[in-house]
This record gives sequence, structure tokens and C-alpha cells, in this order.
Amino acid sequence: MNKLRMALIQLKVGSNKVLNISNARSMVLKASKEGANVVVLPECFNTPYGTAYFNDYAEEINSSEMGPTTLALSKMAKDAKVFLVGGSIPERAADSGQIYNTCTIWNDQGTLIGKHRKMHLFDIDVPGKITFKESDVLSPGNELTSFATPWGHIGVGICYDVRFPELAMIAARRGCFAMVYPGAFNMVTGPMHWEALMRARAIDNMIFVAGCSPARDLDFSYHAWGHSIVVGPKGDVKATCEFDETIVYADLDLAEIKEIRTNIPIYDQRRFDMYPDVSK
Repeated sequence: MNKLRMALIQLKVGSNKVLNISNARSMVLKASKEGANVVVLPECFNTPYGTAYFNDYAEEINSSEMGPTTLALSKMAKDAKVFLVGGSIPERAADSGQIYNTCTIWNDQGTLIGKHRKMHLFDIDVPGKITFKESDVLSPGNELTSFATPWGHIGVGICYDVRFPELAMIAARRGCFAMVYPGAFNMVTGPMHWEALMRARAIDNMIFVAGCSPARDLDFSYHAWGHSIVVGPKGDVKATCEFDETIVYADLDLAEIKEIRTNIPIYDQRRFDMYPDVSK
């Protein structure tokens, strides 16, 4: 099981949650028909991205009593027979009422096999360009996340998490062959760093890295950069796109990881006598 096809759904997200979910389902099923084994949805795929929306669109995430979005994700993973990284949705915790930006992961039987709450909240102020503070509404997650597939383990982060290299380092050193980041970089940070960060995480760890963005929609105040991307373990871009709604496909050959780690053997050359191993 050395090869798989990954599909990134660069979805156009509007204010109608039911329509967003329906469109996501159509595109997941389409990706399955094109041979995808692992399908990824973007950050905040059932709601426009923005602190003004998170509370109204939030749902509890409970495998025994699903909300409308998680019920739909379970069904589309099962019907498409794919491993589905369900982008993210606003999650309201049943015990505390706190809201998280949460990615759910589903196997090809529609079973919930993982949940990642965004660990690093997007609180930035670029004078004259963008000010955004997720922590006004959201709480941060506190757990690293990976999930098992027939091809091996895949790690998960959400958007701003990609700027913190420790997550990908820990995942790679614990055996993950890929990191997947549903993310909604904007028109300021996207041109600067979106592709660079995905390539950096891949080069650092010699793994595959994928970033799945919403499509750009100028009808809303937050304009996503788009450019969903899959990067190989050598830092090469396997597939990408522009900013419109589309599906990005990439065929991953896990033998590439062994090849680059053999040719450039940093895994045998790290100096843990000089600096700590963050995966311990």
C-alpha cells in the first residue's frame, strides 16, 4: 500500500449551511469517482469564516448523537468509501459551552476516528492591512492529532497551526507520512507564506504536506487566498490551483519518503545531545 490519491476540495462557502454541506457532499462523491482515497475539506466549510459566524453555526460533536454537519460528513465518507478529513466546523463543547475550530476525521465506513481542535488561534494585527482575533470567540485545543489509514498515519493541523513547526516534527518523528492542514489564509498572509509554509513543513520532515483552502468569495468580508496545495517530501509542489472552486488531485508515492531520507539522511544526523527532541 505505497500509493494513494489525495483530493483537496476547494469549496465555495456561503451563508447557507445546508447548501454548503450539500455542495461538499457532491464534490466528495465526485473525488471518489476520480479514484481519491483520502479527501480533504477546507477550514470552516459549513460557515463563512469569521468570528461573527462561529457562534451561530456551532454544533456539538458527539459520535453517539451527531449534529447535522457531522451526520452529513459520516454519510458522505461512507457513501464515497474514502477517508475524509472534514475540514473544520465551529464546535460547541457540551460541558462548557466553549467554541472550538474543530476538524473531524472519518474512515471509509463513516466512523469518527479523530478530532482536532485548532491549537494556535489566529490573533494578528498587520497595520493598515488586517486585524483578526479568533480568541474573541474561540478557545484553543490542547491535543496533537493523527489518524490511521491503510497507508500509514496522517497528522492534522488547522490553518495557523502550520506556522508552528513542532506539530509536523512530532507527527513525522512518530511515523506520520503526511500532514494535512485545512486552512483559510487571507489575501495578506496567503501571498506571503501559504505555499512557503507548506513546502517548509515538507522539507523539514521529508513528508507529504497538504493545505486545503476555501475558494475565494468576494461577497464576504474575509477573502480566502485559495491555492490549495499538495507538496512532496522533497519540497516539490505535486498539485495546486488558483482561487476558484475546484478539486485538486495528487497521487502520492510513499517510496519518495524513503528515497529522500536515504539520500539526505537528516534522521540519522540530528544532534539531540545539543538540542532536545520535541517528539519525546
